[in-house]
Amino acid sequence: MDLAYLRAHPQHLPTFLAHQRIRETPVGGGSICQARRLTLEDGASVFTKFLNDPTDTRATSVVPPDFFETEAEGLRWLREAHAVGVPEVIAVLPEMLVLQWIDPGRPSASAAERFGRELAAMHRAGADSFGAPWRGYIGSLPQDNGPGVAWPEWFAERRLLPYLRQSVDRGALTDSDVGVVERLLARIDRYGHPAEPPARVHGDLWPGNLLWAADGEVWLIDPAAHGGHRETDLAQLALFGGAPYLDRILAAYDEAWPLADGWRQRVPLHQLQLLLVHAALFGTKYRDAVVGAAGAALLALGT
Repeated sequence: MDLAYLRAHPQHLPTFLAHQRIRETPVGGGSICQARRLTLEDGASVFTKFLNDPTDTRATSVVPPDFFETEAEGLRWLREAHAVGVPEVIAVLPEMLVLQWIDPGRPSASAAERFGRELAAMHRAGADSFGAPWRGYIGSLPQDNGPGVAWPEWFAERRLLPYLRQSVDRGALTDSDVGVVERLLARIDRYGHPAEPPARVHGDLWPGNLLWAADGEVWLIDPAAHGGHRETDLAQLALFGGAPYLDRILAAYDEAWPLADGWRQRVPLHQLQLLLVHAALFGTKYRDAVVGAAGAALLALGT
């Protein structure tokens, strides 16, 4: 199987893997998916990710039928902006996704500045509305991509409330914690967001979803792509230790497309969604981060 054959006959890939006809090298796939580098007969490499080992007939977890197709739709949509590096989708199967291989490299200030400008250009490409025409996932959780017109109400209803409820169901938050978040939701329309059209956002842009490449570029991976507010992507870049050279990224972004006054005060609000997602997935260890972000967001409102 070479790259041309894979493109033409992706449905044969599981059989080639099961019969060990392709060289496989495990690579980091994160906490949700497993991943491998596949080296094909023509020497080309591709990146393959899957929830279950495609050669393991004993796997019991069920991959949602549109899980990888949804990610592929998001990747294609982000690539259509022709702004920032996004891996090409080589093949999509119900049980796996095959992408262009990107050789990893080291972060650099020059790459960060270029990425800041490119991210601004991607956001400017825009979206038809808040949300997306495809069903969404963030991590392994469904994400409601239903459309919306007014961003504050859309963000509260489709990006915060579902994961607040799931965090409660998991036992990650107390009644008091929920009260803090609910007070924020009741006041969300008071935030001074300017009237901007929907941006073309990655949607899950924590630092682990930046691939610093050997070619000196920064590539976007693992999106939960949709039309959203551009400040959400930027706020997520500061989570979990922050992206390398974050100050350079933000400065270059702001130079390419200036941010509205007060954006720094709104960072905790935009971070809250991803923190609630982590609480829903991983439990109480994200409780303090959720309560801290909600409290800081309320403080920015003077309440």
